[in-house]
Amino acid sequence: MKPQKNLGIWMDHSIANVIDLKSKTHNQSIESHFDFEIKKEALAKSESLMHNKKQQMDDDYFKEISDVILNYENVILFGPTNAKTELHNYLELDSHFKDIDIKVVPSDKMSKNEKVAFVLNYFYN
Repeated sequence: MKPQKNLGIWMDHSIANVIDLKSKTHNQSIESHFDFEIKKEALAKSESLMHNKKQQMDDDYFKEISDVILNYENVILFGPTNAKTELHNYLELDSHFKDIDIKVVPSDKMSKNEKVAFVLNYFYN
């Protein structure tokens, strides 16, 4: 029996920490490019433009994360905001992810070691 490929992703709307326990470094980060400066600049033009810009940049952020998820069989999305649920909804619309077991679990802000321990505990306990 071949070992399962498991992945944990702690995320909020600004950063996703990708935790692969079989990787030497355990952790890579994917950052959203929608920051305060972009929000301020878009909002100065119009609120509608700001919302459109945020949606476009969130889609880019989710696409970058989803490209990583495609290489795994089991994924846990966790974090303190609803970004994990938004990503899950985004993935459910794409048939490429139908055979990947993706779970969403609420959690608090955590240190790097706490995130790794959370993923370890989820998949191996």
